[in-house]
Amino acid sequence: MTRRASAAGSVARRVAQALRAEPALKGLGTTLIMSGFFSVYFYLLRHPAGPVTTMPLTALDRWIGFQPWALPLYLSLWVYVCLPAMLMDSRRQLLRFGLGICAVCAVGLGVFYAWPTRVPPMSAYYVGHPDFRLLRGIDAAGNACPSLHVASAVFAALWFERVLPGLGLGRAARLASWLWCALIVFSTMAVKQHVLVDVVCGAALGLAGALPARGFARAPLAVACPAPARPGGP
Repeated sequence: MTRRASAAGSVARRVAQALRAEPALKGLGTTLIMSGFFSVYFYLLRHPAGPVTTMPLTALDRWIGFQPWALPLYLSLWVYVCLPAMLMDSRRQLLRFGLGICAVCAVGLGVFYAWPTRVPPMSAYYVGHPDFRLLRGIDAAGNACPSLHVASAVFAALWFERVLPGLGLGRAARLASWLWCALIVFSTMAVKQHVLVDVVCGAALGLAGALPARGFARAPLAVACPAPARPGGP
């Protein structure tokens, strides 16, 4: 077996072990967090506590325009944001991740309550695109700033920086993670769910939530793997 094949096998074993770890905590935690978040999110979306501010368009928003092909990227957030937790095998790390994302969501929802916002009307873009009319029917133009779509993506990207090295995945995997995150961020403006101001504020919120929860000063999270048996040992 070549060294490259051996390394790939080691990574595959670590990933498989991580995916099998703490299934109840991962499943129940994800369900509770998402259920609680969306209950409050949609309530605030439909019952704003005060006058709703329309966010301003910038030159960059106008330059990007409407990009229908970016919808799958926008929807891929829900896979991306769950993956760091799925790749953990430490209950302590899972709890830190869960508390961090809950804090990010709580701050965002608090801002939505205190300062209801929306993006400018974009219905003219959706003529001939029923998928976008459906999206706007579910996730209307409110709760715009900060973009929790962006905040969640940045939060997950920073956690990937900790999780991936511990699985034996190097620079290529980390670059792929950041590229995915960047495409999600871009998609929020390309499908006209957010404008640049929402994106900047969302990125700042995701960064602020990830730094203390992630513990940058600590060693990278490592998945425990059994040590190989010594020749002639028991």
